[in-house]
Amino acid sequence: MKCANCGADIPAGMLICPDCGTEVQMVPDYNPLDDVLTREVKGSVEDVTRPLPNSSGQVQQQRNRSRQQPQNSTRVLSQGELDRIRSNQMRTSQKSNYRGRDTVGEERIRPTRRDTRAQQTDYRTADERRRQKALRMRQAKKKRRNTMIVVMVILVAVGISGILLYQNSYSGTLNKAEKAYQSSEYSKAIRYYNLAIAKDNTRATAYVGLSKVYIAQDELDKAENMFLNAIDSQPENADLYEALAQFYIKTDQADKISGTLDGSSKNVLKEMSDYVSDMPEFSLEEGTYTEVQQVSLSGNGKIYYTTDGNEPTTDSTLYTEPILIEDGTVVIKAICVNKKGIPSLVATKTYQVEIPIEDAPAVTPSTGQYTSATQISITVPEGYTAYYTMDNTTPTTASTQYTGPIDMPEGQTIFSAILVNKNGKTTQVTKRNYVLNLQ
Repeated sequence: MKCANCGADIPAGMLICPDCGTEVQMVPDYNPLDDVLTREVKGSVEDVTRPLPNSSGQVQQQRNRSRQQPQNSTRVLSQGELDRIRSNQMRTSQKSNYRGRDTVGEERIRPTRRDTRAQQTDYRTADERRRQKALRMRQAKKKRRNTMIVVMVILVAVGISGILLYQNSYSGTLNKAEKAYQSSEYSKAIRYYNLAIAKDNTRATAYVGLSKVYIAQDELDKAENMFLNAIDSQPENADLYEALAQFYIKTDQADKISGTLDGSSKNVLKEMSDYVSDMPEFSLEEGTYTEVQQVSLSGNGKIYYTTDGNEPTTDSTLYTEPILIEDGTVVIKAICVNKKGIPSLVATKTYQVEIPIEDAPAVTPSTGQYTSATQISITVPEGYTAYYTMDNTTPTTASTQYTGPIDMPEGQTIFSAILVNKNGKTTQVTKRNYVLNLQ
C-alpha cells in the first residue's frame, strides 16, 4: 500500500505513514461517476421496452407516453434498434459485472472498515493513553524538579546555618584560635581561646591551646596558674589534670606532677594512673638505734636518693643496694621515677645511731712514786683502739697507738690515754702522773 499523500510504501498493519505521518484511509473516496453510470444503465434497459420516437423533437412526448402505457405493452423494433439495444445490453452487463465485483469488494471491505475503525479507535485510545502517560511523566518530572529545588534550598539554608553555627561554636572558635596561633597572632589567639573556654570550661582543648600561646610568649607561670585555677574550680575533671601533666612534661617540670596529684580524688587518680608515681618505701622505720643499721628502698621504678639533706633528682645517687647507717644522725631522701619519667614526691626518713661509748680507759699502775722499774698498761675493749702521750698533751688518733705494756721512764711522767671505737668516736682521756727514782 502506498501513502495517498507522499506516495511512500506503507508496511502491512501500519495505520500511519512512516515518512509523512498521514493516516491511512481504508474507506474508498466517493465517486459521483458510479451514480451516473447506474442511472444510464437503468435508462438503457427502460428504453428497450418503450417505442422510440421518429424524431428528436418528440423525445419528451414519447417518454411521457411510454410512462402512461402499461408495463406489459410491446412493439416491433427495427434492426438498427435491436443492434443498439444489444450493444447497450453488453455494456450494461459489463458494468453490472464490474459493480458486482465492487459490491463484493465492498462486502469484503466492510468488515475491514469496521476493523479499521476499531483499530483507529484503539489507536486513538492508545495514543491518548500515551499522551496521558507522557503528561503524567512531565508532571511527575516537574514535581520532582520542584521537590529538588525545595530540597536544595533547604540544604543551602541548612548549610549556611551550619556554617554560622560552627563558626560560633566551641569547635569553630577553637579553629579560629588555632589559625591565629599558627600565624603568630598571639593576642588574637588568646582572645579566641578565652572565648572558647567561656563557651565550655569543662573541655581541656582550649586550655591546652592557650598554654601553647603562653609557652610561645615564655610566660610559663601564666599557663601553670591557668591550669591550677581551672582544677581548683573543677577538682573532679581528670582531663584538666592530664592537660596540666602534659604541660609540665613539655616544659621540663615533670617533678611537679606528683605534687599536683597529691590529695586528688580516687577517681582522678584512677584516670591519671599512668602519671601517678608512688613514693619509694623504706624497710626501716625512722628512729634512734644503738647499732649500725641498713636501710633498703623499694618502688615501681628507678629510685634516686641523698643522705646529705639535699632534695633528690635524677642526678642523685641511683639506688642499687642497701644503705649503711653508722653512728650518728642520717637523713635519707628518695624519689621513685616511673616509666613516663615522672618522679614521685620525696620520701624522707631520719635515722640516729648512738653506739654506747666506753668510759675513759683503765690505765695501770695508778699515779704515784716508784723506786723500781715499772710498766704502764692500758685495758683495750673489743672494737676499740688505744692512743697515748707521755708529755702531758691530749692524745688523738695521730698519737702513738697502744700495742702493749710500756716501760715507765725515769723521772716525772704525765701519761695520757684514750680509746677510739670503729666509728672514730673517742672516749674521755685518762691521765696518770708518775715519778720513778731508781735506787
